[in-house]
Amino acid sequence: MKENNRDLGSDTFKNIDEDLQVNLDHIKDEFGISSDLSIRIVNQYNNQTNLAIIHLNGIVDEQKINDHILEPIIKICNLQPAIEPDEIMNNIILTKTSTIYSWDKLISSILSGDTIILLDNEKKAIVASTQRVESRSISEPTSQTVIRGPKDSFNENISQNISLIRFRIQNKNLRVLSTKVGSVTKTDVMIMYIEGIADKAIVNEVYSRIKKIKIDRVLESNYIEELIQDNKKTILPQLLNTERPDVVAGNLSEGRIAIFINGTPFVLICPVNFISFFHTPEDYYNNFYYSSLVRTLRVITFIINLYASSLYLALTTHHQGLIPTTLLVSLMAQREKIPFPAVFEILLMEIAFEILREAGIRMPRAIGPAVSIVGALILGQAAVDAGFVSAAVVIIVATSAISSFTFPNTSTMNLARILRFLFLFSSAFIGLLGVLLMTLTFLLHLSSLRSFGKPYFAPFAPLEIDGLKDSFIRTSYSSMEKEQDPIPSSQKPNDS
Repeated sequence: MKENNRDLGSDTFKNIDEDLQVNLDHIKDEFGISSDLSIRIVNQYNNQTNLAIIHLNGIVDEQKINDHILEPIIKICNLQPAIEPDEIMNNIILTKTSTIYSWDKLISSILSGDTIILLDNEKKAIVASTQRVESRSISEPTSQTVIRGPKDSFNENISQNISLIRFRIQNKNLRVLSTKVGSVTKTDVMIMYIEGIADKAIVNEVYSRIKKIKIDRVLESNYIEELIQDNKKTILPQLLNTERPDVVAGNLSEGRIAIFINGTPFVLICPVNFISFFHTPEDYYNNFYYSSLVRTLRVITFIINLYASSLYLALTTHHQGLIPTTLLVSLMAQREKIPFPAVFEILLMEIAFEILREAGIRMPRAIGPAVSIVGALILGQAAVDAGFVSAAVVIIVATSAISSFTFPNTSTMNLARILRFLFLFSSAFIGLLGVLLMTLTFLLHLSSLRSFGKPYFAPFAPLEIDGLKDSFIRTSYSSMEKEQDPIPSSQKPNDS
């Protein structure tokens, strides 16, 4: 085989050979014995091989290939002894075409669902866009329930996901950068931002981090999330994930960056701060008084989730003098027949509730919720009757578990589940002092984190007065600055 090399940037590309048979042999070597590789040889009227049409079955539109590629080419071959690449491209009018010269691009195009047309005595190939990816229709979000607002959600098709944002933000400054990640999967990854609003330095940093990823496969957004976040050892989520287009549109209009990954309905948003994980789109679709109340409630339930079990353990084990006498007598009477220490009692119930929660998620959707709820009720009552745990512990643990369901993002829920056990262990060792030390450690860690260079605990550390208008509470739109307006202009009512 004749080989030609040419440099393009830092990569070296091997060019397509002018001998058609050599090219076909090389393609067969590359794909091996794959039965879905289709190679159609188109002959001239004198039975001499003139060109070949190559694609992978299953990911191409066969009807488009037959009607708009194969049929026009056969007509041309039957009418003239020689055929030129430009003439083929002029006759394929209903399909996007381009010309390539390198083997890497040729193989990549075939794997992407394009159709390749190779001609004899030509050192280039024609690429016709014939992709057809089966994907589910646009439906309501499954992980982020919608009460008031748009009912559509992303799916696994990255092109459709991009179009949902284009529909909402009809702005010429909306930019999309694309790349591929994964040496085996070669997954399409696209970065979206609004020129003039997003910080260009952060955009370049996000793109640079994604380009530097060295991994075999990318099957879900978490593969990207773990590898590009600032601190890879923290348990705190540093990128927001969502399957709702309105959430992405709102964050883009605030200057943030969205990362789309082909094959998953979850889009990553960065940079973010900690308080943004307590926000929902409905906060901007309802009256700001009500939205502020609900936001405050979410923060309170987060605190309850972290501290309920640990404070109960600290008070009953280390600081009984802080409990009112009447309540203390009641609690001690309940624990009189309990054979286990208080820490083991709480851990037993916490683990049992976590098992029930996980079982409810993994079981078939029709019976999962019923089994988890009924199982929790029966298990709690049976544990109290059997004398394994006290009624107060069941109430405390159940309150903690239920409070976690108020969090709008699964990342926050998972974070609270981990932190709850850390607070519980610290409380078991040194009581309230342990809870206090864990609280200070958590706040210091929050303050030290950065999300693509931006303070993670903003607007509280460092303190930003304007940022407080959309933090624990939401003030009216008129009081918030334009840069902090969470609703894209395409969703605002027209004054006219």
